[in-house]
Amino acid sequence: MTSSPTAGDVVDILTSDHREVVALLAEIRSTTDPQLRRDLADTAISELVRHAVAEEMYVYPAMRKHLPDGDKAVEHDVEEHKEIERALKKLEGADASSADFTAALQELDTLLADHIQDEETEQFPELRRRIPREELTELAGKVETAKKLAPTRPHPAAPNNELFHKLVGPGVGLVDRLRDKLSGRNTD
Repeated sequence: MTSSPTAGDVVDILTSDHREVVALLAEIRSTTDPQLRRDLADTAISELVRHAVAEEMYVYPAMRKHLPDGDKAVEHDVEEHKEIERALKKLEGADASSADFTAALQELDTLLADHIQDEETEQFPELRRRIPREELTELAGKVETAKKLAPTRPHPAAPNNELFHKLVGPGVGLVDRLRDKLSGRNTD
């Protein structure tokens, strides 16, 4: 996603990511051209994976630290990320002109709508209330940097935690970007 660290705090960045992906999914639904649907889906998949990894690396630790029910909220979000990742994997593997693709897209839409609703109506306002503005701004920069190094493909069997993403994620991201380049997969 194309936001920059100067665009605001981490909540602004993550909310902008949500809007961009929702718009991409709407664009997929509005076109019948299989190649365009595939390219848009690959871009959406890449953006969602990067977004989730960045959240898991930097936002979830902040939630655990600052929110009274932070551990519970993070556990809930990690479970949702796993479900979303499984839906992304189905979408990634489906022929863009098939009923499987349409079903995977619908599943992703449903899971994502629930996840976005939770974050934007409950968690994001709490983050703004409980975390100093400077820290929210610093988190924005960390999230943007993490998204540049993160994997671009779903890896549902991989752990969804800060340590894994910081130690192994950049290598997985490098391999994913190489695979993308060699296969001509659109991830921008």
